[in-house]
Amino acid sequence: MLLFLSVPHPRPPGARTRAGAARVARWRRQRLRLQQLRRLRGLLRGLRGRPRTGSLRRGRMALCGQAAGAASLPSELIVHIFSFLSASDRLRASASCSHWRECLFYPALWPQLRICLRVSPSEQPRLEFLMRKCGWFVRELRVEFAAENYLSGGGGPGDGGRVDTRTGGEEVEALQLSTRWLEVLRTYLELVLCVLVSIRNNRNLQKFSLFGDISVLQQQGSLSNTYLSKVDPDGKKIKQIQQLFEEILSNSRQLKWLSCGFMLEIVTPTSLSSLSNSIANTMEHLSLLDNNIPGNSTLITAVELEQFVNLRSLALDFCDFTAEMARVLTDNNHVPLQRLSLLVHNVSVMHKSLDNMPNDEHWKALSRKSTNLRVYIMAFDIKSEDMLKILKPSIPLERIHFDSYITCVSGAIVDLISRQYDKFLTHFILMNDVIDTSGFPDLSDNRNEDPLVLLAWRCTKLSLLAVHGYTVWAHNLIAIARLRGSDLKVLEVTEESIDFDQGELADQDVDPVHNLIEQVSLGLGQPWHAIMDIESLSVFTEPNRHFYREMQSFSEDI
Repeated sequence: MLLFLSVPHPRPPGARTRAGAARVARWRRQRLRLQQLRRLRGLLRGLRGRPRTGSLRRGRMALCGQAAGAASLPSELIVHIFSFLSASDRLRASASCSHWRECLFYPALWPQLRICLRVSPSEQPRLEFLMRKCGWFVRELRVEFAAENYLSGGGGPGDGGRVDTRTGGEEVEALQLSTRWLEVLRTYLELVLCVLVSIRNNRNLQKFSLFGDISVLQQQGSLSNTYLSKVDPDGKKIKQIQQLFEEILSNSRQLKWLSCGFMLEIVTPTSLSSLSNSIANTMEHLSLLDNNIPGNSTLITAVELEQFVNLRSLALDFCDFTAEMARVLTDNNHVPLQRLSLLVHNVSVMHKSLDNMPNDEHWKALSRKSTNLRVYIMAFDIKSEDMLKILKPSIPLERIHFDSYITCVSGAIVDLISRQYDKFLTHFILMNDVIDTSGFPDLSDNRNEDPLVLLAWRCTKLSLLAVHGYTVWAHNLIAIARLRGSDLKVLEVTEESIDFDQGELADQDVDPVHNLIEQVSLGLGQPWHAIMDIESLSVFTEPNRHFYREMQSFSEDI
């Protein structure tokens, strides 16, 4: 007689009750989760090539085995892992197997792309690959183009119209520079076409920013249309670029942010007409900066601005921002404008009139409409008499940046700014690259008080002060540090701009440089040193790029 006994499996403690069954279920889920984590941990050790114990064969099994290999992980888990990695680490991890490579360009992993490109042929294959993979779904795209140091080493392309008095060696060098400029322009057009073609049908695009500072005005002249006509003689590429840009605007369905700065021959006075009324009505930021628009042409008119009723930040050439635009922005159907960035360029001032700019009453109306309105102004080589017309008392000026190649800023302008905008001013940048054998201009010349010291005393919100190319006396620098203290987060003054009194230099017991560093550091409450290499100061070497990036962050900080 056979006797069959049924031996029950041991149950975990508390499994007989309903609450116990729930605890058992939780326990089993936790155990399963731990097993999955162990598998993942072993997989990651294999990817790093560092097996914890055992032979190399076990590490290979962790990579290639069916049970615990990379290909066995679900796509959702791989995408989740990728979400914690930087872009470069994602690319390296995707090399482990084809399955991981397929997961690399999931739209969820690339909601935004920020690309900074040298205008070089070597950049084109990588840009084409990236835009082919991400261009159709990316939601935020920011691309910056820049020629390397604007091909420094010669007069630049703008001196083609001058009388040539160069020697044979100089002519060869100028010819080489001309050839390099042609190559840069040719590459620039190809890179721009690559970007625009890849996003032409992207209806998810919400933020689109383009910056291309290769047409920067140089000391010897500006980029000549002659060079562009050599690269694109029949104008087909330029026309194609302009049509693609308008096509992107017309196809957009979610665009909230449009920014285009110093892009050569892309935005035209008719570009904005491609936007649908619904997109224009919901646009929150608009930036159109181009100092090469000829004559009295503007990239946006007051009539077009009436459509942008939801605009919270705006960046334009100062000569394009008219009194009629200021009136439009104060209408009741417009939301209050929060940020306004204005570029004042000597080229625009020469070709366009300042007669249509807003007067003080317009600025008062804008400030009443939006109590949080703040203004950022950058002035390129503007004469003092023009700045006196521009700087109306009621402008809520928070940031101002002077950059000079020909015309220096006077002490009277600095004094006016400190008196009129003491309640708002936080950033003051003063850059000067005028070649003068007599030395840097002294703002405190024939004055009882230094204008920069008065600026630090009056403007209690000042948090950034940068100076190059103007004489800053050591004792005034110490006074500025003591007046603003730790509230002055950034104090950048180049070593060549600092000067010492004869009394400080005559004192044999004290090293004037060491004493300056010590006193300024004590005043600021943090270690401080003068800028030794002016080329490391991007605000000096790349003023357009600095302004564009600052404008972006200024507009985003609402």
